[in-house]
Amino acid sequence: MTQAPKLLFADPKGRVMEHPYLLATLRSGEELVPPQDKPIALPAAGRLVHLPGRLPVGLHPETGELELVREMKMEGKTFVPSAVGALLPPGYTRTFLPGEVKASGPVLPQWAYTAAAWGEDGPVAWAIHTDKRSHWDPERYSTPELKKLVDAHQARFPGNRVLKQLTTCAMLYRCFTSQNIFYVRDEGAIPASVMCNARCVGCISDQPADGPPASHERMDDGPSAEEMGAIGLYHLEHAPGRTMVSFGQGCEGEPLTRWKFIAESIRHMRAHTSRGSININTNASLTHGLEALFDAGLDAIRVSLNSAVKDLYEAYYKPVKYGWEDVEASIALARERGAYLALNLLLFPGVTDREGEVQALAKLVKKYKVDQVQTRSLCIDPIQYLEVARDKGAGGEPVGIRELLRRLKAARPGLVIGNFARGLDERQGGRDRG
Repeated sequence: MTQAPKLLFADPKGRVMEHPYLLATLRSGEELVPPQDKPIALPAAGRLVHLPGRLPVGLHPETGELELVREMKMEGKTFVPSAVGALLPPGYTRTFLPGEVKASGPVLPQWAYTAAAWGEDGPVAWAIHTDKRSHWDPERYSTPELKKLVDAHQARFPGNRVLKQLTTCAMLYRCFTSQNIFYVRDEGAIPASVMCNARCVGCISDQPADGPPASHERMDDGPSAEEMGAIGLYHLEHAPGRTMVSFGQGCEGEPLTRWKFIAESIRHMRAHTSRGSININTNASLTHGLEALFDAGLDAIRVSLNSAVKDLYEAYYKPVKYGWEDVEASIALARERGAYLALNLLLFPGVTDREGEVQALAKLVKKYKVDQVQTRSLCIDPIQYLEVARDKGAGGEPVGIRELLRRLKAARPGLVIGNFARGLDERQGGRDRG
């Protein structure tokens, strides 16, 4: 008989331990629930983390009752434990949040906290391996030769402000897409904008004084069209693999606020090469700017959203001088112009998978013949997002993340579910190679 996973907790020094008898619990939105939907072994590149100021909640194996763990006694010392979660590597999508309640303490740092426990053979996490492509494996990044590659690229393009930002992102934040520019392979980042027309609650590059520390420092000097075009052209001409450049990164604002400069840089790239793909990651707010980018040669777009329901979308994004209607108009334009259309779906268990939310997302995917849904576990303090989502969006009981993804695929035959952008050759005829 398989033993149910045990509850994990951490001591004040952050050391993670297994509870002597309580079983793990999970959070789905506002609800704490018993273990379900079999977990997976914690991936090799994943890790366990403690959640300061959050108390773990366990399940008594005999009574079936939930128990709030307010204190623990270990090695003769009594202490207040912290709840424990997991952080997953790229390619995985969480299905449940850690079973915890807030006691005291700050807003948690911006990570995608995932339910974790101790199984028979070690740590486990509640997640789905949604994209098994090996080109994003962590061991391919932050390698010993990276610094030399950064220096070489800076010598090729002295004073380039795109490279100035990418150097910080590659070396300090270890951003994979930034590092690809220096490794000269696959999808490479081109940050473009210091400005943004949204005030996302979970923004990773700009937070209010009372918010969590931003996990990235936003670029402070927007590069010229010439600078962006030079870096992009070199990458398109030399990068093997799924050759692509992408505007719109976590270290910047909204790229469409600089659409004129980006359009000029795209025209420069396409005047010299037809190789590879040019993509934009965007909130899709400025439809007229997006149209200009398509005219210049943009061929792929990834639209970021947390919901296809107006009030929940706007509660999280807090748009400035645009609304959900503009986002949908841009999605419609992308389909009309024949671009590869992906959604960057910010997933949050217990909210995104509510019955009404699922129906709205499935309708959007079907109506605009979306090519791909890239699942992104939303990096935010769970309690913070629940406060945003409370009484917002379409209602209904959660159906589960696994069922949400199944219904999206059913709504659009050929829909790709994954975590990474697809190269040009992978878009042909609906093929989806590993």
